[in-house]
Amino acid sequence: MAVTVGASRLGLDALRQLPVACRPLVRPGAVPAGIVHLGLGAFHRAHQAVYTEAAIAAAGGDWGIIGVAPRSTDVITKLAAQDCLYSVTTLSGTGSRTQVVGALAGVRHAASDPAAVVALLADPAIRVVTLTVTEKAHQLDPASGRFRPDQAVTADLLGDRPPQTVPGLLVRGLLARAAAQAGPLALVSCDNLPSNGRRLQSMISQALELAQAGSTDGAVDWIKSNVTCPGTMVDRIVPASTAQTLADAEAALGVVDLAAVAGEPYRQWVIEDHFPGGRPAWERAGAVLTEDASPWERLKLRGLNGVHSATAYLGALAGRETIAEALEIPHLTTVLRRLIAEDVAHSFTPPDGVSVVEYGDEVLARFANPVIRHRTNQVAMDGSQKLPQRVLHTIADLRAAGARPRWAALVVAAWMRFAQGRADDGTPLPLDDPLADRITAALAATGGSPSDVVTALFGLTEVFPPELAADEEIRELVVEWLTALERHGVAATLAGAA
Repeated sequence: MAVTVGASRLGLDALRQLPVACRPLVRPGAVPAGIVHLGLGAFHRAHQAVYTEAAIAAAGGDWGIIGVAPRSTDVITKLAAQDCLYSVTTLSGTGSRTQVVGALAGVRHAASDPAAVVALLADPAIRVVTLTVTEKAHQLDPASGRFRPDQAVTADLLGDRPPQTVPGLLVRGLLARAAAQAGPLALVSCDNLPSNGRRLQSMISQALELAQAGSTDGAVDWIKSNVTCPGTMVDRIVPASTAQTLADAEAALGVVDLAAVAGEPYRQWVIEDHFPGGRPAWERAGAVLTEDASPWERLKLRGLNGVHSATAYLGALAGRETIAEALEIPHLTTVLRRLIAEDVAHSFTPPDGVSVVEYGDEVLARFANPVIRHRTNQVAMDGSQKLPQRVLHTIADLRAAGARPRWAALVVAAWMRFAQGRADDGTPLPLDDPLADRITAALAATGGSPSDVVTALFGLTEVFPPELAADEEIRELVVEWLTALERHGVAATLAGAA
């Protein structure tokens, strides 16, 4: 379906045309900005912005959001034309509900006007900066945690050109804030990473050391004393917007919304409560405020994201387009339940009062939502970046306890089979991954046997820690699963294992 040509466009002038139930809780422009968000993608608009608008509506405060797109102009253009309004459609098997969000107080494009973004970061009215910029933007080595800036980041930190990267923008903004003594600030990573707050703090600290080497102006000390990096855990399935997303929004609103997003009914946000300049009353919107988000992070990364990746790889290999369709493969749900109960649940201590098995059952019910057409190939993207925290950490912790992670090894084998680029029926599969060239070269240099493939891919030290790659029991498990997947395909492999 396509949007209606010539139909009215969402914006301030169209608010009165909207059904009352769809109108925003906060009128754009009515709430001054107190937050800058870097990474204005669909997830932020369907998650943190929704929580923030509800918090403002419940408890007030100058917490409007200035949304910053680091590179793409597409979302900026669409939102600017709609007075920063957009809609979120909540999709479930029993129906849908569309709500316009008015939390955005403005939008900026970092690549075309980096000075404006730096000025925002130094503005005393801005007391919180949230980020959804992916792991790649942090420039941290996955194994060592050391800052490994690429050429563009290095040029931002050591030169005086306008910053072009996320680390460059943050460092330049923080230095400007320190010079202006503009008050304390919280930098809040909302990326799907373990210890995301500590990772962000590590990146900032190491980038500042590089940028300020030899400086005695006290800026680094000021930043250490006035800037915090609370950790978070974020959760909501938000598939990429499609023509159907826009058509659903138009049907509900009666106007065209070219920035519409959609998501599942479930959402969760766990936030470490370390905000020296204040924060919105997010707890009034359902967020969990805590001193330590790490148990929640592990629960999400291993019990949801790891299971999501397993479903994506196995589903794509079996020719299933969406996650919900993948769960219809006979025996897959049984195998995923065993992954959760026998491997994930024994790999860490969950938050107080939380059952990992019950959490896993809820996750599988969410994945089965047929209206959320989350594509298996989309979830399978960037596997080399996702596999360590989603699956390999589970394996490492189980091995440290002397356990044999049979089902987690299946997920590794499924990723390796997916990386070879062919589904069970021979259909090509896309390898959309930052290490695609390295993976392809490693596979091309092998004899093609499952043992050779495992040896080659275990040699990717950016993905597999040396101690895991040297673990003969893990190697044997992965080779065994990969052999089964290559010889028999996903359906027969699952039938034989369940």
